[in-house]
Amino acid sequence: MSQEEEDQPASPLARMLQAPTVNLCVLTVLGFKTTIDVNLFKQELQLTLLKHPRFSSVLIEKDKKRGEYSWRRTKVDIENHVFIPDLDYNMESPDEFVEDFMSETSKYDMDMTRPLWEFYILNVKTSKANSTIILKTHHSIGDGVSLISLLMACAKKTSESNSPTIFSTKKKTSNIRNNGMMITRLLTNVWTTFLIYFNTLVDMLWVLATIMFLKDSKTPIKGERGVELSPKRFVHRIIDFDDIKLVKTAMNVSVNDVATGVAKAGLTRYLKTRYGQQSQSNEEVHVKINNLLPKNLRLTSIVCFNLRQSPFIEDLADIMENEEKLKGKWGNIFALAHLPLMTMRLQDHNDPLAYIHRAKAAMDRKKLSLEHICYAMLVTMLTKFFGMKSAAAMTSRILWNTTLLFSNMMGPPKEIAPFGHPLCYIAPTLTGFPQALVVHFQSYADKFIISIAADEKLIPNPHKLCDDIVKSLEDVKDSLIKRGFI
Repeated sequence: MSQEEEDQPASPLARMLQAPTVNLCVLTVLGFKTTIDVNLFKQELQLTLLKHPRFSSVLIEKDKKRGEYSWRRTKVDIENHVFIPDLDYNMESPDEFVEDFMSETSKYDMDMTRPLWEFYILNVKTSKANSTIILKTHHSIGDGVSLISLLMACAKKTSESNSPTIFSTKKKTSNIRNNGMMITRLLTNVWTTFLIYFNTLVDMLWVLATIMFLKDSKTPIKGERGVELSPKRFVHRIIDFDDIKLVKTAMNVSVNDVATGVAKAGLTRYLKTRYGQQSQSNEEVHVKINNLLPKNLRLTSIVCFNLRQSPFIEDLADIMENEEKLKGKWGNIFALAHLPLMTMRLQDHNDPLAYIHRAKAAMDRKKLSLEHICYAMLVTMLTKFFGMKSAAAMTSRILWNTTLLFSNMMGPPKEIAPFGHPLCYIAPTLTGFPQALVVHFQSYADKFIISIAADEKLIPNPHKLCDDIVKSLEDVKDSLIKRGFI
């Protein structure tokens, strides 16, 4: 069999992610509890990561006009992918150094003649870890679910428990024999089906309007065309996952509802500060501001939906070397959807719990819509019939006309030791994204990590945004305590 015949065609979404306007890279900060033994790290890479098909393949352009790509297996020289920069170990601020290093790393395009991944080992102690590794991968390799699964497959649990790692449980089903119950269930299913089709129609009309003319309000965090090329600043904050779970239990909502709610509250708090600064220096702006925020503010987030059939984070350890078994589980199997984050009524601003309730209502509605599936089908059809540039143009228009990307990713519930080193935290983010702000939430063991990628010019103080999100969570907890829910 010739090499051409052995090539594996890239998926439509992977092809679209090669377009200049959505040429994304995933930057993952891995904080470790110990310093990195470079030799051990490279040995572990050889035994684990390099056996994975996507990490030992290059992306070959088959048809430049239509943007067709295929994966071709190749021999990997690990020295071209693992970098150990010379460091000044007496630096004044190691945390700031890591942030600056990430910002510089994000500015460089990846070498398409090699497998699309790089490790940067920073054996410097920060306030959060004793060493840091920055993993840069091109998004065409895989999405967050794929990368977290692979990280788990490359790790050994530090816990003594041998139980399988799962993140959700299947609901028990029971046979309903009561006729009245069956009629009620039938009517409920009919109503639910109607809502799904109605919500999908409304959402797709919204998507069409966003592509054609509908834009978010001009705010201090709204990027314009070309923002994907602007320098970004990457920051993260680690909080206690138990705080999230406490709010989740007290309010009978999901972790994703809590994350979305406190993100919305934090953004509102941050925008109040920014508009307040403007009002102090610009009387004309002050006249237009009601409660520090403009009226009729339109602010939309793009959220990611996992399209895999199984709700589990798959354990890929046994199938890492089998490309056939990886189909349907590995890669970019996600879609995008709109989530309105418009300013709430003024009387709700003083009620921290209202943000969580509204986030739950918005997410529950999204679960009764096929918008994300329709978007995935649209990308596939445009890529197949008109090439990746058409799909990329549509996606870019949606992202340019909205404000930010929001993502919440469930991570390992127990501490792990990938590549022979115990892991302290995981902080993923994106670079090359055609928006000025990306907010990622990532759970890991007993930690919950807030990661922010922000345009350096539009959002010069992303640490303040992190603080506002954390403060919003504290306000929710305090409100629950005062009302006797905790």
